Parts: sequence; structure tokens; C-alpha cells
Amino acid sequence: MVTAIITVFILGYAFIATEGLTKLNKAGVAILMSVICWVLFAVGGFGGEELHEIIERNLGEAGTTLFFLMGAMAIVELVDSYGGFNFVRRILQTTSKKSLLWKMAILTAFLSAVLDNLTTTIVMLMILNKLVSSDDDKLIYASMIVIAANAGGAFSPIGDVTTIMLWNGGMVSAVGVISSLILPSIVSFVVPCFMLQGRLQGSLALTPAPPKGVKQKKIVDGQEIVKRSERIEVFIIGVGGLCCVPVFHSLTGLPPFVGILAVLGMLWVLTDFLHRNVKKTSHTLTHMFARIDMSTIMFFLGILMSVSVLSEIGVLNALGMWLSEKVSNSYVITGVIGILSSIVDNVPLVAGAMKMYPIADATAIAANPELMAMAQDGIFWQLLAYCAGVGGSMLIIGSAAGVVAMGTENISFGWYMKHISWIALVGYIAGMAVYFLEDLLILA
Repeated sequence: MVTAIITVFILGYAFIATEGLTKLNKAGVAILMSVICWVLFAVGGFGGEELHEIIERNLGEAGTTLFFLMGAMAIVELVDSYGGFNFVRRILQTTSKKSLLWKMAILTAFLSAVLDNLTTTIVMLMILNKLVSSDDDKLIYASMIVIAANAGGAFSPIGDVTTIMLWNGGMVSAVGVISSLILPSIVSFVVPCFMLQGRLQGSLALTPAPPKGVKQKKIVDGQEIVKRSERIEVFIIGVGGLCCVPVFHSLTGLPPFVGILAVLGMLWVLTDFLHRNVKKTSHTLTHMFARIDMSTIMFFLGILMSVSVLSEIGVLNALGMWLSEKVSNSYVITGVIGILSSIVDNVPLVAGAMKMYPIADATAIAANPELMAMAQDGIFWQLLAYCAGVGGSMLIIGSAAGVVAMGTENISFGWYMKHISWIALVGYIAGMAVYFLEDLLILA
């Protein structure tokens, strides 16, 4: 039965990886794969009388990540509907192509750290199409956005699904991952930016920026108008609340998704109050939930629950022991995982690593000092956060940000691999080298 479960997982993942060819939605495949794996698990008698408890425990672990994502996505959608991101376009105004590349890269990276790499990529690509008309130039800008978005998500506990998973799992702390990975992550996109700027020649036509906003009546001819004061209130509570989630977690000890729900609740009450006299509105959270990409949520659910089956039958532990015996270097293991994340989705890779390598406590470290790398904020977990996030930039299909850019800007797999992949690899290695130097200085 173990062989059957592994076979189903491999076949399911093959269909997910070839979604563009099969035209089968990866969310549906992931959900079906997880159900079949759990059915085989139950039929094989692995869970015994505790089967329901095992499923509920694994579902609870997956739920902390899913609720965090759903809440964050709804908050970002609401802020965007109020025009909260119009300021980004004003910041990017310039006639220099090289200057725009640097502005977009830096802004994308730090927005991705505050929001998430997928949402940031969508926002930046939308602005890109308003600022640049040349299709050839758009390919370079869009590629840089993907690299910067993935880099920014790697050094923030809320910037990428994988860092969210590691943070929720207690493998890294908010302070630890930011302080250790911010410099390597910056290097990983600054180096490609230097390499790509030489491909941009000439200047851009200056396009008018959107107005900063004027005071308007709430209702004009029956149509709702967002007031500037409302835009500011929603932006401060929404984006400010997202930034304060790590603080909430450290002060209360509650899981990060509880902090997200707190921000969500405050925004819900605020927007309902602002529009209490309006019968129908598109500027409340009730409306935003309809705009959440539920297929993405279901995909993560299917993947996380499928990986949980592999963990329960002992496959991941056995693989982890084999890797520990054959390859004990954290840099090599996480480096390989990062390269793999450009080929397959980084979510199951990180989920698998979390199951293969349980976090080491003080007792285990005292018995075996080599396990220090597996402690919270240890080298292994920090490198895993960096490699899984930044490594996805090496192929256009290696990250959610890349897939979005591939669809909206018509970036072909072959063009990206020929012109961008090796540049992203150079940045990836440069970032790891910086982390290695940081590690040496700390140990010294």
C-alpha cells in the first residue's frame, strides 16, 4: 500500500507539473490526489482506531496556513479596491528605462515582503503595462519583477507561502528570518538587476500619474465614490495591520493566522460602518471574498494534505534519514531543494522538508550538537526559507509570481530559460554566498 500511495503522489504531481499540456486544473488534481492517498492510507490500516484524530491533526496544521492566506488575500483585495496602491505608480514615474528597472525591482521586493509575492507581482505588472509600451522591454521588466518578488518574499515571515509555513511551524521566527535573510535576499535581486540594466536602451515617454485623490461626496447619482479619508483609513489598518502581525504573534504567542483574522475583523467592521447607508457596495469585505482565488487555496490544501500522508506512512522520515547519512551539509541539501523548487512547486518541497526534519529542541541538541542547524532559526531552516523562495526564479514556472507573469506578459518558457534563468541562478548563488559569510562572521 505504501508503494500505491507513492505512485499516486508521483502521478498526481506529474499532472500538476504538466498543467499547461493536459489543461487539467492543478487544484482539482491536487484535491483528488490527496483524497486517493488518504483512502489508500485508511484501507491499508495505517491509522487504525486513531484515523480520525490523525486526519484532524493534519487538517488543523494545514488550516493555519490556509486561513492566513485567505485573510491576507481578502485584505489586499480590499486595500486595492480603495485605490490604496495608486501611490506606487506615482513613485515609479521616470523617463529613464534603467531607473525604472531599479525602482521596480526595489519597490517590488519590499512590497512583496509586506504583502506577498503573488499579489505584488499582479500589482506591479498592472502598473508596468501603464508605463511601458515596448513588448521587448516588458519582458525584461516582468522578469525582474518575478525575481524581485520572490527575493522579497524570502526574507519576510509573511512574504511567501513557504516562509508562512515555516513561521507557522515554529522553524523560524519573524526577527530571525528578517535579520538573517534580508541581505542575502537583496543581493539575489540586485545582482540580476545590474546584469539586466544593460539590455535597456533609450528613454520612456512620461505618462500622467493618477491624481492623489480629491474630496468627493459618498454618493453621486446613486454611484458610490471612495473618499480620500476612507482610502487612507483602509490602507493604514490593512497594510499596517499586516506589518504588525509578527508583533502580535510575539506578544501573544498565538498563531500568526489569528493576527490576520484580527486585522480582517477590524477592516470588516470599519468598511461596513463607512457604507452603512449604502444598499449595495463593492467596497466591503463581503464583496472581496468573492474575488479570492479559491482554486489557489484548494491547491495548497490538496498538496499539504497529500504530503501529510507521506509523512504518516514514514516515507519522509526515511528519506530525511537517508539524506542526513549521505549528505549532511545544510548548504548542499537546501541548495538542491532550491533548484528543485524552480522545476516543481516549492510548497510541497518545503512541506516535505518540514516533515522530514522535525525541529530540534534543547534536549536533542544537548545530546547531539550537530542538530543545532535544525533548531528554531537554525542554518537549515533559514537557508530553506531563502532557497525555496529565491530558487523559484530560475524557471518561469518555478513560482506563482512567474506563472502570473508568463500568462499576462506572454513570456515563453524557452525565452525565459535562455535569457533570464542563468542570471537568476547567479543571483541565487550570490545570495547564498552572502549568507555563508554572515554565518562565518557570527561563528567567529
